[in-house]
Amino acid sequence: MMSQVDVAIIGAGIVGAACARALAGEGLRVAVYDKDTIGGGTTGAGMGHVVVMDDSEAQFALTAYSRSLWHDLAAAAPPQMEFSGCGTVWVAADDEEMEEVSRKLAFYSERGVAATQLDAHTLYEHEPHLRPGLAGGLLVPDDAVVYPPVAAAYLLDQARELGAEVHTKTAVTRVADGRIELANGTEVQAEHVVNAAGCDAPGLASDLPIRKRKGHLVITETHPGLVNHQLVELGYLKSAHAVATDSVAFNLQPRPSGQILIGSSRQFDAPDGKVEPAILGRMLERARLYMPALENVSVLRCWTGFRPATPDKLPLVGPHPHHAGLWIATGHEGLGITTSLGTAGMLTDLVLGRTPDIDVAPYLPERLVERETDHV
Repeated sequence: MMSQVDVAIIGAGIVGAACARALAGEGLRVAVYDKDTIGGGTTGAGMGHVVVMDDSEAQFALTAYSRSLWHDLAAAAPPQMEFSGCGTVWVAADDEEMEEVSRKLAFYSERGVAATQLDAHTLYEHEPHLRPGLAGGLLVPDDAVVYPPVAAAYLLDQARELGAEVHTKTAVTRVADGRIELANGTEVQAEHVVNAAGCDAPGLASDLPIRKRKGHLVITETHPGLVNHQLVELGYLKSAHAVATDSVAFNLQPRPSGQILIGSSRQFDAPDGKVEPAILGRMLERARLYMPALENVSVLRCWTGFRPATPDKLPLVGPHPHHAGLWIATGHEGLGITTSLGTAGMLTDLVLGRTPDIDVAPYLPERLVERETDHV
């Protein structure tokens, strides 16, 4: 049995959903395939922080571009998507971290991103429940939060309205020149195939340097007013870059429901997706260190997920260097929610032969895919 589309997208997470919406919006016949449910992988396990980052010029360019697209999308989004422009406060524990606040402020200001340095007094005006003795922080007011699985479903609903097909519980077993093969025996001919399968992407293109990085999250009971902004310790930047050891950092998110989402942990080479009491305990201890009032807040649920990471901490977006018609959109690690819309915009422009709004060179797969390998 054979069917035919212009674009076959593998993965119904936030990146695949954004790509489907963008490509279908250009009049292309699009079909999305996922072995699980919509947003059932990394997307469903994610925190949903829409944040401009400054680890590198390339990371900044993509996150800033994408954040602007999220604000555009949010104007017409359903309330169930829980988009909230709560902003981010980067919390500085000491004078050394206040130096990082000054650096970040200068970086953002030079590039037109609104940010305000907070001294200790102003920090506690914004977040009175933080522990005493902190040095200050940086407020980035236009950062936001969103509920990832609903956001992915909304993007796919829009794609469907534009004519796209969405097939869940439908695994892709092989990608070949000009077609994909499904587990049920169906072959789909496609001029373009987009591998947006996240951590599973190497299973369909074995030369992709994707490494799974595990994370834990916790959701609490409703406690309105305890946390007003997404709160992230500036020490998070050090832990996020650690690759040799497991790491935890203070990272709190106020949900529009009044609940609090607590992160974050990072582990490479975790054997499975089970909740690990030791690292979960470290993560909660870190959260209580910065916000002691959490001691009296009940935890409702905890879970884990895996982030698709690349060696240089930038996603793979663009054509596969060795296989015509194969496009890659994965490797976003913990920034997949933020960068999904920007990724879709870049990829769509490339597919259609247009010049994207930002320079795509830092994200092209060719930088990390050095030798030809058969698909598996």
